[in-house]
Amino acid sequence: MAKITCIANNTAKKDSGLRSEHGLAFWIEIGSSGMLFDTGQTEAVLSHNMKMLGLKGQNVKAVVFSHAHYDHTGGLEAVLSENTGLTIYAHTDIFRPRYSLREGKYQSIGLSLTQADLASRAKLSLSHTPTEILPDLWTTGEILERLEPEGRSTHHFIVIDETWQPDPYRDDLSLVLKTQKGLVVICGCCHAGLLNTLFHVQKMFKRPIIAVLGGTHLVNADDMYLEHVIDVFQDRYKHIKFYLNHCTGERAFQKLKSVFGSQVKACPAGTIIHFN
Repeated sequence: MAKITCIANNTAKKDSGLRSEHGLAFWIEIGSSGMLFDTGQTEAVLSHNMKMLGLKGQNVKAVVFSHAHYDHTGGLEAVLSENTGLTIYAHTDIFRPRYSLREGKYQSIGLSLTQADLASRAKLSLSHTPTEILPDLWTTGEILERLEPEGRSTHHFIVIDETWQPDPYRDDLSLVLKTQKGLVVICGCCHAGLLNTLFHVQKMFKRPIIAVLGGTHLVNADDMYLEHVIDVFQDRYKHIKFYLNHCTGERAFQKLKSVFGSQVKACPAGTIIHFN
């Protein structure tokens, strides 16, 4: 049995006492082992929400980062301060400096800790290929084939040869949970593109996808692309279940819900989902 709890998100369950922020973090528990997928934006929110949910930092066996952005990595210190035996999994490109262009200025939005600093406080496991984190829980590895649109933001940049270039989001990855009925895909931001990610998962793991959780970066998708996404789901993933949050966007959420009805659910902080 796998238990997935949304710890941090843009919204929190009403009257739960949980705090919300622009960020994302999931607690994933399989048997007696627990790990974090992303750490939200701030230590304060991650620590508060974990305490409210009865989760302890010293029980975290591993942290997986979906990508480098601060709203997914900013709460890491809250876990590092309580855990000295931590393994951190991420893509090999996770430490590349990343920037957001706002009001004519490039602002750093990547990891606040250097690779050397983090390596001195935790074990690093960096890979661009699928990696098993817990029994039946894998990273996707890098999403190489991106024939469909990516989950791109026009203000995201990296520096190559002293010039500003659009961030290719090579570090973007998701998690794959193998269940009795099929695969559950747990997304951080899906900068690689939702459909690209799902196609990659089916190619790598060769089983049907039964659910998608997390941020899908459809917040900037226009109506034409949303219709295309819906057409693909109706053709290839007709009975899939959605637990959507973070960067999915309200318009995309409502459009999916209008077609798939009760298969589409919101996933605020405090949401708990079980899979066999």
